[in-house]
Amino acid sequence: MYAIVDIAGQQFKVEAGKAIYVHRLQGEEGAKVNFEKVLLKDNEGAVVLGNPIIDGASVEATILKHVKGDKVIVFHKRRRKGYQKKNGHRQCFTQIQIDSIV
Repeated sequence: MYAIVDIAGQQFKVEAGKAIYVHRLQGEEGAKVNFEKVLLKDNEGAVVLGNPIIDGASVEATILKHVKGDKVIVFHKRRRKGYQKKNGHRQCFTQIQIDSIV
């Protein structure tokens, strides 16, 4: 059984028992979160599509930890002008464990 769910503006394919990384969520480690925007649900071949979401469906998850992603270097240069600017960025993520699809 799996579901396509909208979490913080992005769509993720989730299955019960799996852990995924999503953009930073509010909440402490160990807290339970509930996602109501379920777009598609598949139960052994019986596919239910939402219009745009499925009424009464939800995904329950637990926050495992808050982490930061790998550093991305942003480098700007204008050739022959002597202009260079280097900047770095690390995206904040939350690792969640999918408990159940209701």
